[in-house]
Amino acid sequence: MNNVRFATALHILTLLAIMKDELLSSAFIAGSVNVNAAVIRKEISNLKACGLVESKEGKGGGSFLARPASQIKLSEIYEAVRLVPVLGRANTPNPKCPVGKKVNEHLETLYEETDNYVVRKLSTISLEEFAGKFG
Repeated sequence: MNNVRFATALHILTLLAIMKDELLSSAFIAGSVNVNAAVIRKEISNLKACGLVESKEGKGGGSFLARPASQIKLSEIYEAVRLVPVLGRANTPNPKCPVGKKVNEHLETLYEETDNYVVRKLSTISLEEFAGKFG
């Protein structure tokens, strides 16, 4: 789910960056992402709460970036939609097993280090740079 949310949020924000002079409706964005407009409205609501998107309500309304694409890092988008670490969640192993009783401790460290690496990498790329790949 997390990977889908990042891809969806990045798609939405890339459209808003590329079409920065227009207010984009959730129906228009949904057509591009190829999902139901309700999914887009929910994600836009989250992106608004995170300070990445603003919207104008009513007829002729739509969404737009809250600030220039050059000032939005992909790490902000990732953090806005991240539900679990990039590698997932630990399981519930048998505590009587020599591996099972300690595996989650070691997995949590690995997950945290990997997630930190992903955030650092994404913080080097702006939405403007990513959107530049499309035109």
